[in-house]
Amino acid sequence: MHDRIYSWGHSKRYNDYSNYFKSKFDQRIQKISVDAGFTCPNRNGTKAFGGCLFCDNKTFVPFYCSPDKSITTQLHEGKEFFAKKYKTQKYLAYFQSYSNTFSSLDRLKVLYEEALSVEGVVGLVIATRPDCVNKAKLDYLEELAKKYTIILEYGVESCYNETLALVNRGHTFEESVKAIKGSAGRGIQIGVHMIVGFPGEDRESIIDEADILSELPIDTIKLHQLQIIKGTKFAKLYEKSPNMFNLYEVDEYIDLLAEFIERLDPRIVLERFINQSPLDMLIAPKWGGLTNNEFSAKLDQKLKEWDVWQGKKFGTEREI
Repeated sequence: MHDRIYSWGHSKRYNDYSNYFKSKFDQRIQKISVDAGFTCPNRNGTKAFGGCLFCDNKTFVPFYCSPDKSITTQLHEGKEFFAKKYKTQKYLAYFQSYSNTFSSLDRLKVLYEEALSVEGVVGLVIATRPDCVNKAKLDYLEELAKKYTIILEYGVESCYNETLALVNRGHTFEESVKAIKGSAGRGIQIGVHMIVGFPGEDRESIIDEADILSELPIDTIKLHQLQIIKGTKFAKLYEKSPNMFNLYEVDEYIDLLAEFIERLDPRIVLERFINQSPLDMLIAPKWGGLTNNEFSAKLDQKLKEWDVWQGKKFGTEREI
């Protein structure tokens, strides 16, 4: 019996990022993280101080990233690191830490164009907040997108304003919608980042987010489970009131993802499902060092068991 080929062109039961990425480029492409020294409007007092309750950028910053180094130096060190694993490849400069459009357009041009001037860099991945873009910045990125790959990753985190207020996000979901729609049709790839398991969000409300996001002109989604990281405000809240958190165990989270996936528009690419914070920084949940590949295998098995694929119930009424 042959595997079914889905609308995204292969037998994987969801529109996965690896296959999508390979289809976009004719050679291997590696993201290299850079830290340009940005901050956030809810850290520097523009909107608030202290940042989001869940945030700790140290959980994902590679060793070669430092705002004390130039963009060029960070990219060269990243290239040297990955050259040990792969002989030939091109690169995307990944502006990852904090809000990487939160500055003047003139400064952004200097930083982005420095990155694009490094040999082998064919584009930019820019992680930011939906309240940190405007028409002028998007117009500039549209011009860059005519020559380079430009990916905007918006930290949406939740579709619910009650949640966004609880975690001190400093923006509303309506602002996310405005930024996403304002970015569409410009040749820019639009990604969103979502966290699963915030206090107050039950299984049904999380699955409903698949329907909400499917209505937006987005290309990719990064999902990951809520983690409690040492030193964050959530860590203090978890110590004081652990019962307000519903931190998913692996199998429970996979079941939830399966239902989310079958409601999601099949055109949207699923880039990631879990976060892997350093174990010495992680308070909960602890999944025993489960790797991305091991998790993906478990998810694939669940989708087969349930005969679920992305978009199977897209556009249908939810069962109450």
